[in-house]
This record gives sequence, C-alpha cells and structure tokens, in this order.
Amino acid sequence: MSRNRNSNQLLIPQAIEAIDRLKFEVAQELGIAIPQDGYYGNVLTKETGYIGGNITRRLVQIAEQSLAGQR
Repeated sequence: MSRNRNSNQLLIPQAIEAIDRLKFEVAQELGIAIPQDGYYGNVLTKETGYIGGNITRRLVQIAEQSLAGQR
C-alpha cells in the first residue's frame, strides 16, 4: 500500500486506505494491471493520469450522491 508523500495533511487518516482501494478498483475496471509489489515505475504516466482522472470523477460522483441524499 502506498503512502502519501506530499505535504497535504489528511483530515481523516483512514482516507489513505479508502483512496488506495478506490485506485486499485478503478485501475481494474480500466484493465490496467497494477503491480502487486506496489512499484509503479513500470506503469506509464498516461495510465497513472488516466487512473487519477477516473478516481477524481468517481469521488465527485460519490460526493454528489451524498449531498443529494442529504437534501
């Protein structure tokens, strides 16, 4: 499991695991093989960007659904 190496501070520490699970789920849906050892050096930049974009879309959808349910 990868760890966040940037300076952003998470408000919810459990978000790391949730984002990692979502990342693997999205990659699997897209047919992109993510290495089991966690080394991403062999994954093309285009593929990681594609995964990131789809994760962002999925997170926005989840947030919109959550907000719609609260109204």
